[in-house]
This record gives sequence, structure tokens and C-alpha cells, in this order.
Amino acid sequence: MNRRILALLPCALLAACAGAPLQKAPAAPREPAKVVYPSTYKVAVAPPTLIRGGTVLTGSGARLDGADVLLADGRIAAVGRGIAVPPGARVIDAQGRWVTPGLIDTHSHIGVYPSPYVQAHDDGNEVTNPVTANVWVEHSIWPQDPAFATALEGGVTTLHVLPGSANLVGGRSVVLKNVPATTYQAMKFPGAPQGLKMACGENPKRTYGERKQAPATRMANVAGYRAQWLDAQQYLRDAADYEKKTAAGNKDAKPPPRDLRLETLVAALKGELLVQMHCYRADEMALVLDLADEFGYKVTAFHHAVEAYKIADLLAERSVCAAMWADLWGFKMELFDGIQENVAFVAYPANGCAIVHSDSPEGVQRLNQEAAKAMTRGARAGLPVAPEAAIAWVTANAAKALGIAQLTGTLEPGKMADVVIWSRDPFSVYALADQVFVDGALAYDRSAPPAAPRSDFLLGQPAREGTR
Repeated sequence: MNRRILALLPCALLAACAGAPLQKAPAAPREPAKVVYPSTYKVAVAPPTLIRGGTVLTGSGARLDGADVLLADGRIAAVGRGIAVPPGARVIDAQGRWVTPGLIDTHSHIGVYPSPYVQAHDDGNEVTNPVTANVWVEHSIWPQDPAFATALEGGVTTLHVLPGSANLVGGRSVVLKNVPATTYQAMKFPGAPQGLKMACGENPKRTYGERKQAPATRMANVAGYRAQWLDAQQYLRDAADYEKKTAAGNKDAKPPPRDLRLETLVAALKGELLVQMHCYRADEMALVLDLADEFGYKVTAFHHAVEAYKIADLLAERSVCAAMWADLWGFKMELFDGIQENVAFVAYPANGCAIVHSDSPEGVQRLNQEAAKAMTRGARAGLPVAPEAAIAWVTANAAKALGIAQLTGTLEPGKMADVVIWSRDPFSVYALADQVFVDGALAYDRSAPPAAPRSDFLLGQPAREGTR
């Protein structure tokens, strides 16, 4: 760990950093041969838009003062100064305002724990077996959840929705574009790989231990993972054996019986699904990395990761992201060592991939302010982070962890025109998202409240006095 960080941490915290071998990052996830439940998302038709004269944070590390951003055909067309106005374009004066990529929340349960929260809407945890790799969270999503609209008002254009964390393997996650829709397929981010939600620590052992079932301990958690990966490896071998026999002309060869649980685990072994691991403690994160080495898969990101600061160098060496809260702490024992400098410490090593997430329908509305809190605490600890670097915590790094960095997360020509115009420095507590664009179409305009998206569920509901 860097000397500046060593001076700030007790030596006892550094034991977990030692001795881990480097792991080469796998190739980019491959698209499955057959896409089921395909995205039906369509880019809205919109005229070219020139955002002129703002302070632009590109998400790729640059700050451009008095710069322009041109959106055309759903893409970022140009970024710089003095961009010419295309024919038929609308021009937005952004002088005195800031422009950033659309924010990305890497950890959300919007749509599966929707508002109003009642038992009929409790669709995030399939608490019937410690391993439910067969379930897909997208099959629980309720597009009418009003939280989608409130997240959009906070500048969030992309959401990663996951199953809950009761199970060792909770199932497949999905990436959504934050647009109003009747079906989840119409929100499904085109080209985004699914994730595999896994969880370690207290949640699985508490959920099942209270029922006098396994896993009831952390050692049973690990034994449970290993048993599943062994099954997946055998399923993969059986499939390869069948293909070998058929290639040799054996007409009597039979394919292994189709198993939805094992299909998901095999897809993760192949890198087609990105492993997203709920894990708090540094020792458990290091253990999971050893587990990944044992079975040959890649952990893309640890979620919550309140002790990631203890192994910041290890995570950077292994190209593993940490998606963290700014300051949530102490509501159970595995959060006891959480510190408010966590995000800054993870961001500090070269190649460190720090992300600020919400895990909350309230927190997602102020993801920019959560990042600001982490900036402030980092600066107080001697690790100042400039706005042009911190914006990556909720844009570029988040896109990297979701396998969509080639599509979104930065204001670079050719990428999706997911853009936010802020009333001021987005890391100010007073900042508001004035306009939000999704693929170049104006999705939210604070100056035109009647035009804001509204959930079908709220249509016909009487407005309370003092609210729109």
C-alpha cells in the first residue's frame, strides 16, 4: 500500500494484502449463442443538441472549462470548444453549469423492492434455497416502480438491478436504461452482459442458520460455493464430451439434461456473466479471490466492500472493482470496521477501481452527493480527489464493472449520449440535475415539471397539497 496510506492505517490492517498472485483479466464477456428475453429498447428520436459553454467533466479524467458537448443520433458527436451548430439543432446555454456523463448505479433493487413496499412487491430474494442460480432478477422487475423516475431526477441514467443477498448464489442480475416503459425488456440495456449475484458473510448464514439449515457458518458458505462450482465444471465436461462424441459421428450420444442452475454457473465460468459479489470483510474478499483462482473464474466487483481499504492494493492488482457506500456503517458486525475514507483509499493505487453505489431508492437520488462525501473524507485523510477524477466513481468505473465501458460512462465521441446538465458543481450539496439526456433524448427537464416521466402506478392517484 502507498506510504501515504500506510501512515493512516494501523499495521494490523495490512495483513490481508500480502502474498496474493496476480491474475490476468479475462477477455471481454462473450454474447451467449442464443439471447432469450432480448432487449426491445429503442433509442428515442431526438434532434441534435449542442450543450454550450459548460464545465465539462468527461468521466475519463478531463475537466474542460467553457466547453461544448454535441449530441446527435443518440451518440456523443463531439466534445470541445467552439463546436459549430448543426442544422436543426437545439442549443442549450450551459454557462455557469456543469456537464457530466449520466450517472450509473451499480447496485440497485429498484423494481424488485418497489414502492409502495408491501408483501406483494417483495420480489428480490428467492429465499427457498441457498443457491438459486436458476433465477433471473429481470423476471421480477416492475417497470411502474416510482423510484425509477426519482432516480432519473438525480441524474441516474443506468441501473444495475440485482437479486437480494440472502443466498450464496442469488441469481442473474440485469442492466437497465432508466426510461419509462411498460415492460422490462423495453428498459433492458442493449449489449450489456448479465451479472451473477453471489453473497458471502452474515446474510446467507443468518438466513439459513436460523432455520437450522446449511450454511450456518462462514466455513459452510465456502463449502457451498465450492460444491456449486464443482457441479458446474462437471456439467461443462459433460457438454464437451457430448460435443466430442457427436463430432466423431456417434449418433447415440445424448446431451446432458438441461439444468438452469448449472447453465448460469457455467456461463460465469466462461466469462459470459460478470460475478458481482456482496462481501464486506477484507479477509472474506481475499478468500473469494482464492476461490476464483481455484475454479478459474473472475470476480468483477465486490459490492458494499466496507473493508476494501485494507486490501486496496490487492484489488488493484487483480483488476477487481469495489462498489461502496460513502459512509454507511455499523448496522451489523461485518460493517464494524467501515471507515469514511474507504472510497478514497480504494481509488488511490494505480488501477484502483472505486465506485460509489446506493443500494437504496433514496440514496440513488443523491448519488453525486454520496460521492462528494467520499471526496471530503479522502481529502481530510490527505488523499485529495479532483472532481474530474471523482466523477468516474459514479460513471466510468461503474460502466467498467458492468461490462459496458465501451458503450457509456464517459463523454467520448461514439458513446451513448447519456448526459446530465447540473445547476452547479455536482459535488455541491446544492447541485440539482437540470436536464438529463438518455441516448441524446431529453428524458428529464427540471424547468418543465409536467413533462417529467411519471409511473403508471401514480396516474390517477390524487396529488397531495404542496406536491405536483
